[in-house]
Amino acid sequence: MMTAAQQITLTRETGKPSIIEIPDVRDLEEGLARLEAEKDAVIAEMTASGSVLVRGLPVTDAEAFARVRDVLLPRPAAYKEKATPRTDFGGGVFSSTDLPAIQPIRLHNENSYTLDFPGTLLFCCVTAPEKGGATTVGDMREVLAMIPEDLRRRFEEHGWLLVRNYSALAGLPWQTSFATEEPAEVEAYCSENVIGCEWLDEETLRTRQRRSAIITHPGTGEQVWFNHAAFWSRWSLDEDVRDVLLETYGEDGLPFETFVGDGTPLTREEADLLNDAYTKATRRETYQVGDLLMVDNILNAHGREAFEGDRKILVAMGDPIPLADCAPTAGPSTTASENGKHQ
Repeated sequence: MMTAAQQITLTRETGKPSIIEIPDVRDLEEGLARLEAEKDAVIAEMTASGSVLVRGLPVTDAEAFARVRDVLLPRPAAYKEKATPRTDFGGGVFSSTDLPAIQPIRLHNENSYTLDFPGTLLFCCVTAPEKGGATTVGDMREVLAMIPEDLRRRFEEHGWLLVRNYSALAGLPWQTSFATEEPAEVEAYCSENVIGCEWLDEETLRTRQRRSAIITHPGTGEQVWFNHAAFWSRWSLDEDVRDVLLETYGEDGLPFETFVGDGTPLTREEADLLNDAYTKATRRETYQVGDLLMVDNILNAHGREAFEGDRKILVAMGDPIPLADCAPTAGPSTTASENGKHQ
């Protein structure tokens, strides 16, 4: 449909994110002016649908994307406790991820394990891949509704528990994740952010943090599924990768491992059930150069398809939100909940 001002086209189609097209843009300056004029409509659609793809702007490099970011995300948010390799282009602009093209990335909510997190993500396609490579999105209101009541009740009461092993050989080293070379600064950060930490040796750090698995959007009042419980479960790993990691690092040495907040490990069946819910909620749109994908990080999770050919997707994060403002059903802790099995 066309808006009353006949300036943008809004399309909602099953299986895709909402798409707003801004037609007949001649150059970046005009595009920025048009985007500023339509900013309220873009944000309203993102809030209603959880994400919106804006098409039609000539955004082809990090500098232009930073100017677009300043229009849509004037309040930047920090990327904390890094978990994936990214290229930093400066000014709060990063690559979406530098993981290999062959590796798909499951749906997840950015920084669901931190005490404050970006409320909004903004992606931009400056090089479209030959095949695949969509930034997938999924509605976490829908996912929450698909989780069986007994499993949902356990997560609602106890939250979810994340155990990370930082190593230079698997995952990211602690120096990269915490952006420091000083162990004392890591310990101070963990203390301030309700994270249990222990040094296994000079270069190997293990952390534990329990967070709420279900939160409420502070703007819309809707409850959502918000965590990395399935994303970082051992059962979500490729079987060959899982076997190699377990053989190399042992049962307690995986780079990431998740539990129900009482310390109970996720079963394969439970992880499969959660991942199936994510799959059913997934929406995708093939990227075109200049596409902007604006994602409400609470209402929608995001992921990435495997791809072929060159692909360059930029990302910026904004609108920081404290977890405490989201009515968490379980409070943050450094251990499993009372009477838990994984202290």
